[in-house]
Amino acid sequence: MTISLIDGFSRPITYLRVSVTDKCNLRCVYCMPEGGLPWLRRDEILTYEEIAAIVRAAASVGVRAVRLTGGEPLVRRNLSRLAAAIAAVPGIEDLAISTNGLLLEEQLDELVAAGVRRINLSLDTLRAERFEAIARRPGLDAVLRGIDAAIAAGLAPVKLNCVVMRGHNDDELADFAALTRERPIYVRFIEVMPVQENVALQRDAYVASDEILRRLAVIGELRPVAGPSGNGPARYFAFDGAAGAVGVISPLSHDYCERCNRVRLTADGRLRLCLFGDHAIDLRAPLRAGAATERIAEILRSAMLIKPERHHLRLGETASRMRAFSEIGG
Repeated sequence: MTISLIDGFSRPITYLRVSVTDKCNLRCVYCMPEGGLPWLRRDEILTYEEIAAIVRAAASVGVRAVRLTGGEPLVRRNLSRLAAAIAAVPGIEDLAISTNGLLLEEQLDELVAAGVRRINLSLDTLRAERFEAIARRPGLDAVLRGIDAAIAAGLAPVKLNCVVMRGHNDDELADFAALTRERPIYVRFIEVMPVQENVALQRDAYVASDEILRRLAVIGELRPVAGPSGNGPARYFAFDGAAGAVGVISPLSHDYCERCNRVRLTADGRLRLCLFGDHAIDLRAPLRAGAATERIAEILRSAMLIKPERHHLRLGETASRMRAFSEIGG
Protein backbone atom coordinates (compact mmCIF):
# COMPACT_ATOMS: atom_id res chain seq x y z
CA MET A 1 0.00 0.00 0.00
CA THR A 2 1.25 3.48 -0.83
CA ILE A 3 1.25 6.36 1.63
CA SER A 4 -1.23 8.98 0.46
CA LEU A 5 -1.67 10.68 3.83
CA ILE A 6 0.81 13.52 3.34
CA ASP A 7 0.43 16.95 4.88
CA GLY A 8 1.04 20.35 3.32
CA PHE A 9 4.69 20.28 4.37
CA SER A 10 5.47 16.99 2.61
CA ARG A 11 5.47 14.96 5.83
CA PRO A 12 4.06 11.44 5.44
CA ILE A 13 1.64 10.65 8.26
CA THR A 14 2.10 6.99 9.17
CA TYR A 15 1.35 6.97 12.90
CA LEU A 16 -2.05 7.16 14.61
CA ARG A 17 -2.39 7.55 18.36
CA VAL A 18 -5.80 6.37 19.57
CA SER A 19 -7.16 7.57 22.91
CA VAL A 20 -9.61 4.90 24.02
CA THR A 21 -10.77 6.77 27.13
CA ASP A 22 -10.34 10.14 28.82
CA LYS A 23 -10.38 8.57 32.29
CA CYS A 24 -7.31 7.79 34.39
CA ASN A 25 -6.72 5.97 37.66
CA LEU A 26 -3.97 8.42 38.70
CA ARG A 27 -4.08 12.17 39.34
CA CYS A 28 -0.53 13.23 38.51
CA VAL A 29 0.27 16.75 39.68
CA TYR A 30 1.50 17.86 36.24
CA CYS A 31 -1.48 16.42 34.37
CA MET A 32 -4.82 17.01 36.07
CA PRO A 33 -6.43 18.29 39.28
CA GLU A 34 -6.77 15.91 42.21
CA GLY A 35 -10.53 15.72 41.75
CA GLY A 36 -10.20 14.75 38.10
CA LEU A 37 -11.71 16.42 35.05
CA PRO A 38 -15.23 16.51 33.58
CA TRP A 39 -15.37 13.06 31.96
CA LEU A 40 -17.05 12.32 28.65
CA ARG A 41 -20.43 10.62 28.64
CA ARG A 42 -20.43 6.99 27.55
CA ASP A 43 -22.39 7.75 24.37
CA GLU A 44 -19.78 10.35 23.40
CA ILE A 45 -16.94 7.83 23.39
CA LEU A 46 -16.20 5.81 20.29
CA THR A 47 -17.05 2.13 20.43
CA TYR A 48 -14.35 -0.40 19.64
CA GLU A 49 -16.05 -1.09 16.33
CA GLU A 50 -15.97 2.60 15.45
CA ILE A 51 -12.28 2.87 16.36
CA ALA A 52 -11.48 -0.17 14.23
CA ALA A 53 -13.37 1.36 11.30
CA ILE A 54 -11.29 4.55 11.53
CA VAL A 55 -8.08 2.53 11.77
CA ARG A 56 -9.06 0.61 8.62
CA ALA A 57 -9.57 3.90 6.79
CA ALA A 58 -6.28 5.28 8.10
CA ALA A 59 -4.42 2.14 7.07
CA SER A 60 -5.87 2.41 3.57
CA VAL A 61 -4.10 5.76 3.11
CA GLY A 62 -0.78 4.81 4.64
CA VAL A 63 -0.95 4.66 8.45
CA ARG A 64 1.27 1.78 9.55
CA ALA A 65 1.58 2.20 13.33
CA VAL A 66 -1.10 2.55 16.01
CA ARG A 67 -0.61 3.34 19.69
CA LEU A 68 -3.44 2.95 22.21
CA THR A 69 -3.45 5.68 24.86
CA GLY A 70 -5.80 7.42 27.25
CA GLY A 71 -6.25 8.80 29.82
CA GLU A 72 -5.18 5.37 30.98
CA PRO A 73 -6.14 2.83 28.30
CA LEU A 74 -6.12 -0.20 30.59
CA VAL A 75 -9.06 1.12 32.61
CA ARG A 76 -11.34 0.50 29.62
CA ARG A 77 -12.80 -2.99 29.72
CA ASN A 78 -11.74 -5.71 27.30
CA LEU A 79 -9.05 -3.63 25.65
CA SER A 80 -7.51 -6.77 24.18
CA ARG A 81 -10.59 -7.09 21.98
CA LEU A 82 -9.82 -3.75 20.36
CA ALA A 83 -6.13 -4.62 20.12
CA ALA A 84 -6.93 -7.82 18.24
CA ALA A 85 -9.22 -5.99 15.82
CA ILE A 86 -6.55 -3.37 15.07
CA ALA A 87 -3.76 -5.94 14.72
CA ALA A 88 -5.85 -7.71 12.09
CA VAL A 89 -6.23 -4.59 9.89
CA PRO A 90 -4.30 -4.98 6.63
CA GLY A 91 -1.39 -2.53 6.55
CA ILE A 92 -0.98 -2.11 10.31
CA GLU A 93 2.55 -3.23 11.11
CA ASP A 94 3.02 -1.99 14.66
CA LEU A 95 0.65 -1.92 17.63
CA ALA A 96 1.77 -0.42 20.93
CA ILE A 97 0.26 0.82 24.20
CA SER A 98 1.12 3.73 26.50
CA THR A 99 0.13 3.01 30.10
CA ASN A 100 0.87 4.04 33.66
CA GLY A 101 1.40 0.35 34.36
CA LEU A 102 -0.90 -0.08 37.36
CA LEU A 103 -3.02 -2.70 35.58
CA LEU A 104 -0.42 -3.99 33.15
CA GLU A 105 0.71 -7.19 34.88
CA GLU A 106 -2.80 -8.63 35.04
CA GLN A 107 -3.67 -7.75 31.42
CA LEU A 108 -0.33 -8.29 29.70
CA ASP A 109 -0.78 -11.88 28.51
CA GLU A 110 -4.06 -11.18 26.76
CA LEU A 111 -2.71 -7.97 25.20
CA VAL A 112 0.33 -9.78 23.82
CA ALA A 113 -1.91 -12.56 22.49
CA ALA A 114 -4.03 -9.89 20.79
CA GLY A 115 -1.04 -8.46 18.94
CA VAL A 116 0.49 -5.75 21.13
CA ARG A 117 4.26 -5.73 20.61
CA ARG A 118 5.54 -2.64 22.42
CA ILE A 119 4.84 -0.93 25.73
CA ASN A 120 5.52 2.59 26.99
CA LEU A 121 5.15 3.05 30.73
CA SER A 122 4.91 6.32 32.62
CA LEU A 123 7.06 6.33 35.74
CA ASP A 124 8.24 9.54 37.41
CA THR A 125 9.94 8.19 40.52
CA LEU A 126 11.45 5.02 41.93
CA ARG A 127 10.49 5.91 45.51
CA ALA A 128 7.17 4.70 46.88
CA GLU A 129 6.34 7.72 49.03
CA ARG A 130 7.26 10.10 46.23
CA PHE A 131 5.17 8.10 43.74
CA GLU A 132 2.10 8.70 45.87
CA ALA A 133 2.93 12.39 46.22
CA ILE A 134 3.28 12.88 42.45
CA ALA A 135 0.50 10.55 41.29
CA ARG A 136 -1.77 11.26 44.30
CA ARG A 137 -2.35 7.51 44.39
CA PRO A 138 -0.23 4.56 45.59
CA GLY A 139 1.01 1.93 43.16
CA LEU A 140 4.77 1.89 42.56
CA ASP A 141 5.05 -1.84 43.28
CA ALA A 142 2.38 -2.61 40.68
CA VAL A 143 4.17 -0.52 38.06
CA LEU A 144 7.50 -2.20 38.76
CA ARG A 145 5.86 -5.62 38.44
CA GLY A 146 4.39 -4.52 35.12
CA ILE A 147 7.84 -3.53 33.86
CA ASP A 148 9.27 -6.89 34.87
CA ALA A 149 6.38 -8.72 33.22
CA ALA A 150 6.80 -6.77 29.96
CA ILE A 151 10.50 -7.62 29.80
CA ALA A 152 9.84 -11.28 30.67
CA ALA A 153 7.20 -11.44 27.92
CA GLY A 154 9.79 -10.39 25.36
CA LEU A 155 8.23 -7.06 24.48
CA ALA A 156 10.83 -4.82 22.91
CA PRO A 157 11.51 -2.08 23.35
CA VAL A 158 10.18 -1.36 26.84
CA LYS A 159 10.21 2.41 27.26
CA LEU A 160 9.82 4.34 30.49
CA ASN A 161 8.59 7.92 30.22
CA CYS A 162 9.70 10.12 33.11
CA VAL A 163 8.43 13.71 33.37
CA VAL A 164 11.29 15.61 35.00
CA MET A 165 10.35 18.27 37.57
CA ARG A 166 12.84 20.39 39.45
CA GLY A 167 12.46 19.92 43.17
CA HIS A 168 10.17 16.92 42.72
CA ASN A 169 12.15 14.13 41.06
CA ASP A 170 15.16 15.61 39.26
CA ASP A 171 17.43 14.16 41.94
CA GLU A 172 16.58 10.69 40.55
CA LEU A 173 18.04 11.19 37.08
CA ALA A 174 21.05 8.99 37.86
CA ASP A 175 18.86 6.28 39.39
CA PHE A 176 16.69 6.10 36.28
CA ALA A 177 19.71 6.15 33.97
CA ALA A 178 21.25 3.29 35.92
CA LEU A 179 18.32 1.07 34.93
CA THR A 180 19.56 1.14 31.34
CA ARG A 181 22.99 -0.29 32.13
CA GLU A 182 21.84 -3.83 32.98
CA ARG A 183 18.35 -4.11 31.51
CA PRO A 184 16.91 -3.55 28.01
CA ILE A 185 15.02 -0.48 29.16
CA TYR A 186 14.83 2.85 27.37
CA VAL A 187 14.27 5.67 29.83
CA ARG A 188 12.99 8.85 28.17
CA PHE A 189 13.14 12.07 30.17
CA ILE A 190 10.34 14.45 29.17
CA GLU A 191 10.31 18.19 29.73
CA VAL A 192 7.28 19.12 31.80
CA MET A 193 4.84 20.92 29.52
CA PRO A 194 2.20 23.55 30.27
CA VAL A 195 -1.36 22.27 30.41
CA GLN A 196 -4.45 23.95 31.79
CA GLU A 197 -3.96 22.74 35.36
CA ASN A 198 -0.20 23.12 35.82
CA VAL A 199 1.08 26.39 34.38
CA ALA A 200 2.56 27.59 37.68
CA LEU A 201 4.10 24.18 38.40
CA GLN A 202 5.55 23.97 34.90
CA ARG A 203 7.13 27.39 35.09
CA ASP A 204 8.85 26.60 38.39
CA ALA A 205 9.66 22.92 37.79
CA TYR A 206 10.82 23.03 34.17
CA VAL A 207 14.16 21.34 33.43
CA ALA A 208 15.45 21.60 29.85
CA SER A 209 16.67 18.46 28.11
CA ASP A 210 20.16 19.94 27.65
CA GLU A 211 20.49 20.31 31.43
CA ILE A 212 19.28 16.74 31.89
CA LEU A 213 21.96 15.44 29.53
CA ARG A 214 24.67 17.51 31.20
CA ARG A 215 23.75 16.11 34.59
CA LEU A 216 23.72 12.54 33.27
CA ALA A 217 27.12 12.98 31.65
CA VAL A 218 28.61 13.48 35.11
CA ILE A 219 27.93 9.82 35.99
CA GLY A 220 29.31 8.41 32.74
CA GLU A 221 30.04 9.24 29.13
CA LEU A 222 26.96 9.17 26.92
CA ARG A 223 27.21 8.56 23.19
CA PRO A 224 24.43 9.25 20.69
CA VAL A 225 22.70 6.09 19.48
CA ALA A 226 19.95 5.39 17.00
CA GLY A 227 17.60 4.19 19.71
CA PRO A 228 14.98 1.45 19.54
CA SER A 229 12.32 0.93 16.93
CA GLY A 230 9.27 3.12 17.26
CA ASN A 231 7.66 6.32 16.07
CA GLY A 232 8.48 8.77 18.79
CA PRO A 233 10.41 12.06 18.97
CA ALA A 234 13.13 11.11 21.48
CA ARG A 235 16.88 11.64 20.98
CA TYR A 236 18.79 8.69 22.45
CA PHE A 237 22.13 8.27 24.20
CA ALA A 238 23.78 5.27 25.84
CA PHE A 239 26.51 4.43 28.29
CA ASP A 240 29.21 2.10 26.94
CA GLY A 241 28.08 -1.50 27.21
CA ALA A 242 24.58 -0.60 28.38
CA ALA A 243 21.71 -2.92 27.57
CA GLY A 244 19.36 0.02 27.07
CA ALA A 245 19.56 3.77 26.55
CA VAL A 246 18.36 7.09 27.85
CA GLY A 247 16.44 9.54 25.74
CA VAL A 248 15.13 13.08 25.96
CA ILE A 249 11.85 14.39 24.63
CA SER A 250 12.02 18.14 24.40
CA PRO A 251 8.87 19.79 23.03
CA LEU A 252 9.90 23.17 24.46
CA SER A 253 13.68 23.45 24.10
CA HIS A 254 14.16 21.45 20.88
CA ASP A 255 10.86 20.84 19.16
CA TYR A 256 10.61 17.96 16.71
CA CYS A 257 7.86 19.32 14.49
CA GLU A 258 9.84 18.92 11.27
CA ARG A 259 9.75 15.15 11.86
CA CYS A 260 6.08 14.96 12.82
CA ASN A 261 4.50 11.81 11.40
CA ARG A 262 1.43 11.53 13.60
CA VAL A 263 -2.15 12.46 14.21
CA ARG A 264 -4.29 11.54 17.17
CA LEU A 265 -7.83 10.23 17.51
CA THR A 266 -9.49 11.41 20.70
CA ALA A 267 -11.82 9.21 22.72
CA ASP A 268 -14.81 11.14 21.40
CA GLY A 269 -13.83 10.78 17.77
CA ARG A 270 -11.99 13.96 16.89
CA LEU A 271 -8.86 13.78 14.76
CA ARG A 272 -6.30 16.04 16.40
CA LEU A 273 -3.76 17.23 13.84
CA CYS A 274 -1.35 18.74 16.36
CA LEU A 275 -1.06 17.66 19.98
CA PHE A 276 -0.72 21.22 21.21
CA GLY A 277 -3.10 23.02 18.86
CA ASP A 278 -6.78 23.51 18.20
CA HIS A 279 -6.88 21.85 14.79
CA ALA A 280 -9.35 18.95 14.96
CA ILE A 281 -11.74 17.17 12.60
CA ASP A 282 -14.89 15.40 13.76
CA LEU A 283 -14.88 11.79 12.55
CA ARG A 284 -17.58 10.51 14.90
CA ALA A 285 -20.45 12.34 13.21
CA PRO A 286 -19.82 11.07 9.65
CA LEU A 287 -19.04 7.59 10.97
CA ARG A 288 -22.32 7.41 12.89
CA ALA A 289 -24.12 8.81 9.86
CA GLY A 290 -22.99 5.76 7.91
CA ALA A 291 -19.79 6.90 6.19
CA ALA A 292 -17.92 4.00 4.62
CA THR A 293 -14.17 3.39 4.76
CA GLU A 294 -13.56 5.33 1.55
CA ARG A 295 -15.37 8.40 2.87
CA ILE A 296 -13.45 8.39 6.15
CA ALA A 297 -10.21 8.01 4.20
CA GLU A 298 -11.18 11.01 2.07
CA ILE A 299 -11.79 13.08 5.21
CA LEU A 300 -8.38 12.06 6.54
CA ARG A 301 -6.66 13.16 3.34
CA SER A 302 -8.51 16.48 3.34
CA ALA A 303 -7.55 17.09 6.96
CA MET A 304 -3.88 17.14 5.97
CA LEU A 305 -4.49 20.52 4.34
CA ILE A 306 -4.91 22.15 7.76
CA LYS A 307 -2.28 20.24 9.73
CA PRO A 308 -0.02 23.02 11.06
CA GLU A 309 3.69 23.13 10.36
CA ARG A 310 4.61 23.27 14.05
CA HIS A 311 3.35 23.96 17.53
CA HIS A 312 4.12 27.21 19.36
CA LEU A 313 4.60 26.11 22.97
CA ARG A 314 6.38 28.59 25.21
CA LEU A 315 7.53 28.23 28.81
CA GLY A 316 4.71 29.20 31.16
CA GLU A 317 2.05 29.27 28.45
CA THR A 318 -0.83 26.82 28.29
CA ALA A 319 -1.29 24.05 25.76
CA SER A 320 -5.02 24.48 26.05
CA ARG A 321 -6.11 21.29 24.35
CA MET A 322 -3.76 18.75 25.86
CA ARG A 323 -5.38 16.90 28.74
CA ALA A 324 -2.91 14.13 29.55
CA PHE A 325 0.80 13.43 29.31
CA SER A 326 -0.02 10.02 27.86
CA GLU A 327 -0.51 12.01 24.67
CA ILE A 328 3.24 12.62 24.35
CA GLY A 329 6.03 10.25 23.41
CA GLY A 330 6.12 7.43 20.86
